[in-house]
Amino acid sequence: MTAKILVACEESQAVTKEFRRLGFNAYSCDTQPCSGGHPEWHIQDDVLKHLGRGWDMIVAFPPCTHLACSGARWFEQKRKDGRQQQGIDFFMNIASAPTKYLAIENPIGIMSTYWRKPDQIIQPWQFGHSTTKSTCLWLQGLPKLKPTNIVSKGERVHYASGTSSPIWHAKTGKGCGKSRSKTYSGIATAIAEQWGEYIK
Repeated sequence: MTAKILVACEESQAVTKEFRRLGFNAYSCDTQPCSGGHPEWHIQDDVLKHLGRGWDMIVAFPPCTHLACSGARWFEQKRKDGRQQQGIDFFMNIASAPTKYLAIENPIGIMSTYWRKPDQIIQPWQFGHSTTKSTCLWLQGLPKLKPTNIVSKGERVHYASGTSSPIWHAKTGKGCGKSRSKTYSGIATAIAEQWGEYIK
């Protein structure tokens, strides 16, 4: 029987399409319409309503807006108005989903101390993309991802303060937040091929 996989909080369908390419019965789920071109594989709804539908595996990308350390300067206000707790609750609802195989992705943030340290931290440059972006993975029943194509760490933008950041992080403007959250194709392929092989 083909494994049934939910890719939670994914409108790009990057991971969903990779699982589908390998023959898995995979569906993306997000409150936004999908931009991946396959609405027939997309559940446009609150993913928390769909966690208990008998998925063999859930791969989740919960919103990091109120959790990531990159936004620490706004944490005090977000704690006061409840936005951070909402983010925590959403994350933890996914963490307790009734499935044997579970992976949750998020940037470095408060969940490492609020809940537990991630099982793995990966970088795009380990999967063929010349840039840095520390990405945490919390795993249940799944092995750590193995690097597939190690390349250079890419160029950085240097500031007068003496700090620097990857080029993708320096970009600002409309749509940048959405583009920053998309999964790199090399990582999406590794997720589907390595974890897909594991649950066959």
